Amino acid sequence: MSTLQYRLPQKRCLVTELPGPKSTALAARRRAAVGAGVTSVLPIYVADADGAVVVDVDGNSLIDLGAGIAVTSVGASNPAVVAAVQQQVARFTHTCFMIAPYESYVAVAERLDALTPGDHEKRTVLFNSGAEAVENAVKIARHATGRDAVVAVDHAYHGRTNLALALTAKSMPYKSGFGPFSPEVYRVPTSYPYREGLNVDGSPFTGEQAAERAISIIEKQIGADNLAAIVIEPIQGEGGFIVPAEGFLPALARWARANDVIFIADEIQTGLCRTGAWFASEHEGVVPDLTTTAKAIAGGMPLSAVTGRAELIDGVHPGGLGGTFGGNPVACAAALATLDQMETLDLAGRARAIGETISKRLQVLATELAIVGDVRGRGAMMAVEFVEPGGRMPNPAATGKVAAAMLRAGVIVLRCGTYGNVIRLLPPLVISDDLLAEALTVFEDAVRSAAA
Repeated sequence: MSTLQYRLPQKRCLVTELPGPKSTALAARRRAAVGAGVTSVLPIYVADADGAVVVDVDGNSLIDLGAGIAVTSVGASNPAVVAAVQQQVARFTHTCFMIAPYESYVAVAERLDALTPGDHEKRTVLFNSGAEAVENAVKIARHATGRDAVVAVDHAYHGRTNLALALTAKSMPYKSGFGPFSPEVYRVPTSYPYREGLNVDGSPFTGEQAAERAISIIEKQIGADNLAAIVIEPIQGEGGFIVPAEGFLPALARWARANDVIFIADEIQTGLCRTGAWFASEHEGVVPDLTTTAKAIAGGMPLSAVTGRAELIDGVHPGGLGGTFGGNPVACAAALATLDQMETLDLAGRARAIGETISKRLQVLATELAIVGDVRGRGAMMAVEFVEPGGRMPNPAATGKVAAAMLRAGVIVLRCGTYGNVIRLLPPLVISDDLLAEALTVFEDAVRSAAA
């Protein structure tokens, strides 16, 4: 990775207990003003952030292994992104692309058309959030096929809007009490290697077998002629960083293509260098019909996209896609700078190096400690699944202890997983080797303490 100039010292430094007095005072103000349905993982309130360091209002400096859920891949205040935003804000902040268009929207679309998998002709439409991108991808698929049904998989997470919630698998906290949801959404099993059974002969359940299982359910319970799209994360995020067995995604994609079903890759968390490639679909040569992106695309500014086959997206009638803020010019300026930084700094290569470092360190824990069930992921999208000693029963209690110990020591991590027993490591891709090593030492100590 090329050298990046940091604005803040890239070091961990705690000057108060967490939360400190100023964060505690802000929490009291929050309780009186902010709806209780919006929760926060951390009890601290942020005053500054740069690179892979977050500084709270009490002056504590924490190592960030969450990156705002894989958003600040180029750093929390990357100077090139900051400069691009400042320049654009000084010109104009909004016209609405549907009213008075501007070049930066077109430029972002050109970049995504070129970067996403496949050499076919593509088009891109910009939106605000990942959920909005997913909903519009489904709209495009339904319009193109004239069919209604959509398939998602177990452990899926696709957002918090109504259709996205229908696609999302986990009830609490996402779906409970918010129904009814969009109809004609069906769910099939995914490939979860750590929790798959074995074949009769003792061999592993393969990705191809998992795909055959899913396809059989689709054909029997839905019917290919009724199916508009399959929506799937190439690596499941909120569901537990589940990397499907090799062959699962290509087999699903082949079946979809053979049956004129639109294959939608939700690359919102996995995309844009996070897994060591520009898109996680590339690891097995999968070329989606439609790809959704968000999170890391604009260095923290709200932007998302649907990119895919030109005939699908152009087939939507004029005015059928869009939104007041979709492709906001400030967010587009940030996106162009972010994509430049990803290329200049070779952040895909950096993600691979980060993944090798994390995997090497954490595999040692897996061999030593019975509570570490699985270490998995790709690139800088790594996770540990915690289990009860002596089996594979999920162990959310140990997971909570590890996360709490990490926070006390000044390192930010995020939990995930259908069973609440997975800790994910999503550092900014610009994190230094020294800072990453220090954070992993804290993690190892926390896991050993939980195991004891």
